[in-house]
Amino acid sequence: MSLRICILETDVLRPELVDQYQGYGRMFEQLFSRQPIAADFDVYNVVTGVYPTEDQVFDAYLVTGSKADSFGGDPWIEKLKVFLLDRYQRGDKLLGVCFGHQLLALLLGGKTERATQGWGVGTHRYVMNAKAPWMNPQVEELTLLISHQDQVTRLPENATVIASSDFCQFAAYHIGDQVLCFQGHPEFIHDYSRALLELRKESLGDKVYRNGVNSLSEEHQGSTVAEWMMRFIAHKPHTSA
Repeated sequence: MSLRICILETDVLRPELVDQYQGYGRMFEQLFSRQPIAADFDVYNVVTGVYPTEDQVFDAYLVTGSKADSFGGDPWIEKLKVFLLDRYQRGDKLLGVCFGHQLLALLLGGKTERATQGWGVGTHRYVMNAKAPWMNPQVEELTLLISHQDQVTRLPENATVIASSDFCQFAAYHIGDQVLCFQGHPEFIHDYSRALLELRKESLGDKVYRNGVNSLSEEHQGSTVAEWMMRFIAHKPHTSA
C-alpha cells in the first residue's frame, strides 16, 4: 500500500527556471519516486492559497523551501502556520525542508532569523548527532545541497538535533515520531544549484559564489535523506500495552 503525502509548496520558481524544473513539488515527486517505499503525492501551492480539503487524508505533510522568510508576516505564511499547527495538534506527521524546517521550528517554540554567517550555498557537510530506527541507510556524515540566508537559532524544547556543522548548528532535527526537518535540500540536483548560484551571483559576492560553484563537484546525499523521510512516515513507534 502506498503512502499518501501532501506537499505544501511554498514558492513559485523564478521564470527562468520554471520550464525545466516546474516547481519544488515536482522536484520532490521525482526524488521520492526513486525510493524503495511507494507513495502518491498531491501538491498544493499555498502561496496562491491552494490547500487540501478537510476530508482528504494524508500520511504526512511536507513543507517545501521558499525564497520567503519563515519569520515574515505575509498573509499566506500566517495562514500556513494556522494550518500546520492544527495538523500538529491532530497528531499528523510533518516534514520540513529549508523554509519548512525553519517555519516548523518557529511554530513549535523555536526561533529563526537572518544568519549572521551570511549565505550558505553549494554542497555542505554535517556531523551526525543522533540515530533513529528510520535513519536507514546510516551515514557517518551527511552531505546536502544548500541555499539559505536564514537559520534556526533555537530549537523547540522537545526537539532532537540530528545533524549540525560550525556554519549551521541546527541543520536537521526531529520531534519524536511526528516532525522531521532538514535545512538542506534533498530535492536539489547540481544543475539546479548551479542555476541558483548564477542568478544570485551579484548578491552573494564573488567569494561565496566561487566557493559555492567549486563545492558542486562533490556528491550529495539527498536520496538518503529522502529515504529517511519515507521511513519516518511509514515508521510505527512501539507503544506499551
